Amino acid sequence: MSDPFKQATAIRKVLTANEDAEGRMDAFLTQALGGEFSRNRIKSLIEQGEVSVNGKPVTEAKKKVQPGDIFEIGLPEPEDPEPKGEAIPLDVLYEDADVIVLVKPPGLVVHPGAGNWTGTLVNALIHHCGDSLSGIGGVKRPGIVHRLDKDTSGVMVVAKNDAAHRHLSDQFADHGRTGPLERAYRAIVWGRPRGLKGTIDAPLGRAGDRVKRAVKQEGTDDAREAITHYEVVERYHEKPDATALASMVECHLETGRTHQIRVHMAHIGHPLIGDQDYGAAFKTKSNLLPDAAKIIVDRFPRQALHAFMLAFEHPSTGKTMHFESPVPNDMRELEAALKMTS
Repeated sequence: MSDPFKQATAIRKVLTANEDAEGRMDAFLTQALGGEFSRNRIKSLIEQGEVSVNGKPVTEAKKKVQPGDIFEIGLPEPEDPEPKGEAIPLDVLYEDADVIVLVKPPGLVVHPGAGNWTGTLVNALIHHCGDSLSGIGGVKRPGIVHRLDKDTSGVMVVAKNDAAHRHLSDQFADHGRTGPLERAYRAIVWGRPRGLKGTIDAPLGRAGDRVKRAVKQEGTDDAREAITHYEVVERYHEKPDATALASMVECHLETGRTHQIRVHMAHIGHPLIGDQDYGAAFKTKSNLLPDAAKIIVDRFPRQALHAFMLAFEHPSTGKTMHFESPVPNDMRELEAALKMTS
């Protein structure tokens, strides 16, 4: 379907159904919006009277779409567009007038968004840094130049002024190809990659919704270059045929796409332990573990991924800054469980 949308006002969208349009209105609008809103959110907007068809409000999400129908969708005003400071503890590795380097714990969202308007890293940073972050890089993401998934832990750098934000943003956009920027992660994956070292060069794009990503054919509309270098650093329950139940893998990013390591490792058949989006089909492998270990692995609440190293050029001094953080306690416990033999 060609893009039928035009912006009617700041908070309304209008579209005309194509000649092949069919099905329930909520399903049709969800697909037409390209994953911008979930089907439940679209259904809620319909039931609230925010959707009109051919000029008349319709509140039944199951109404059938007809070719040529003209839809007008009222979109809600953004909630709380200006985040407030909150006294959330920060694990700070380094701080000066330009940057703050910290270790993000698992479970902490980086910046406010739908469903997470408070309790984010940005809220903690505003409380910690005060007014100095105001407006740097945008209201909702002040100082943020890169991000980690909610359930990924590890080292991050945040800019404290506009000049530092521009300098760091340029480094991340360059992916370290012409400068010292480097990012390395530790991941615990199912199985053992056949080669102990390797490179995954597979473009990534949307997987049909706003969140998930998938490997795409090169040249497709939303395919973006994605390259991950990996090395197996430890194997668990290794067998004589060189296979293993699980492995600790070190990953270095040559690009930095959303969910890159998670999708790439799943793509080669070794998804991260605990990854409900890309590795749920592998959960039964824990049945091969001793009972005590199986309990720990099955209860692991997140993808086993930690950004343990970050290097970058300081925006003022030009010095290469290098920071490391060991894997957190939950991943250490997971490692210990995978080493159990009885």
